[in-house]
Amino acid sequence: MPSYVLFTIASLIWGSTFFAITLELGEVPPAVSVVYRFALASLTLFAVCLLRGDKLRLPWRVQRWTLLQGFFTFCVSYVCTYNAEQYVVSALVAVLFALMVFWTPICARIAFGTPIPRRTWGAGAAAIAGVTLLFWHAIGTELRHLGQGVQGHFTLGLVLGIAASIASSAGSIVVGKVREESNNLVLTTGWSMFWGTCMVAAWCLATGQAFIIPRTASYVLGLLHLSIFGSVVAFICYFTLINRIGSNKAVYIGVITPVISVLLSIKLEHYRPGLTEWLGMAVCLGSVAWALRAPAAKPAVSVNLNDCIETTP
Repeated sequence: MPSYVLFTIASLIWGSTFFAITLELGEVPPAVSVVYRFALASLTLFAVCLLRGDKLRLPWRVQRWTLLQGFFTFCVSYVCTYNAEQYVVSALVAVLFALMVFWTPICARIAFGTPIPRRTWGAGAAAIAGVTLLFWHAIGTELRHLGQGVQGHFTLGLVLGIAASIASSAGSIVVGKVREESNNLVLTTGWSMFWGTCMVAAWCLATGQAFIIPRTASYVLGLLHLSIFGSVVAFICYFTLINRIGSNKAVYIGVITPVISVLLSIKLEHYRPGLTEWLGMAVCLGSVAWALRAPAAKPAVSVNLNDCIETTP
């Protein structure tokens, strides 16, 4: 499947997950919802492997990296994301996740010594500006509420959103190490989700969070969408893109998803964006085009990072 198709599929799916996550808030504790989501997703991936005749066992040299990927991507990132959306609007979380265009090359620099070209900083700055314009009014409303004392946990939500984006970036870098050890993307992703699920479940048990059985149809439908499409399909597309074009370019899916989310609102919720929002969309799309057309960075230490090769709300 062409890379642009994978990019489009992941963007379309993740663009719809901002709303789907809100369907899971309130009835079940956020961390428990993360457990349900990735437990179902990992079981689905394992089932696919069994149907293909794959063995589920992985050697320790691979499992240690899937453990680390599961910790960053499917444990820390999503627990922080779900909790952040309790305190701040999903629009602001989308802006914070767009920061991955900076965090990802920084993580690659720290872990592998990969140089960061000036074009990366320029495209990243344009992307952040575009997403901020896109949600300018929503963020302004949130800040006014903060000034009026309506929401007292704004800072907590902000910190959680930033932590989620950093963890997701770190996880996208680990994908390269997983790929170096195994070519079975479906199986390694299944194990990463499984380990992430176990870690979050242990956290829930340690903190006394109740594993409530959801009873509303909206929750169940949201869970199915997030587990099958938002986790299985989208992450397979995303990790495949990391393998093909590198994490520094694949991460721009996180810039397109807010645009898709707004476009879906126009179609399904009769949302009417103003000039600022349209300008933000144009800047977002321009930054992505600029980044994807940019020449690949030359790794200083490990060539495998870009040759062999991580969204949220």
